[in-house]
Amino acid sequence: MIRLQGVSKSYINGDIQVQALKATDLTIGAGEFVAIMGPSGSGKSTVMNILGCLDVPTEGKYFLDGREVQSLQETELAAIRNRKIGFVFQNFNLMPKQSVLRNVELPMVYGGVGRSERRARAAELLQRVGLGERLSHRPNELSGGQRQRVAIARALAMNPTVLLADEPTGNLDTQSSIDIMKLFMQLNDEGVTVVIVTHEPDISAYSKRILRFTDGALLEDRWNEDRRQE
Repeated sequence: MIRLQGVSKSYINGDIQVQALKATDLTIGAGEFVAIMGPSGSGKSTVMNILGCLDVPTEGKYFLDGREVQSLQETELAAIRNRKIGFVFQNFNLMPKQSVLRNVELPMVYGGVGRSERRARAAELLQRVGLGERLSHRPNELSGGQRQRVAIARALAMNPTVLLADEPTGNLDTQSSIDIMKLFMQLNDEGVTVVIVTHEPDISAYSKRILRFTDGALLEDRWNEDRRQE
């Protein structure tokens, strides 16, 4: 499903060229649950941005479902971000003045889904993540864990094949983090490919495969034999 071939990424910072990612080869198959780990500046967020079609490599190629991403027009990339990839962020990125239901509807508005259909699907997704009784609430009326559940429901709105989560438990307490990771495991068991960025070993322990980056290089790629289940 996902293949990076010799992918590098450099940025210009003043007079200095910073290499955020170095000649990375990586394949992630459909149905995997992958944790990308590493300290700040290791390149893990750069990888996530490239996988999510939010950034492009300086060198190398990125293939998604067999298509070379760099060859696509912006309208095609926008369609991929809307339909194939669901995004979950550390800070939730919810619209504070809109209801929970409206927040989940938003990707479907951009996707051209009719009002009645998108409203029904948003309600169904919120029920699925345990917030079926909070449809009219606004984000500031929910706990951090509940807001992240709303963000996950929104990410699932267009039935994506890949779910990308950047530090999804970074602002959550321990129990809320466990609940969110169990939800990711459930989604993965249902066939969704899940890729998370985290610096927390307790969070990566829920994944099936762990990739560890340091200074822009992929130094470790291993299956998680001791996967956490509780």
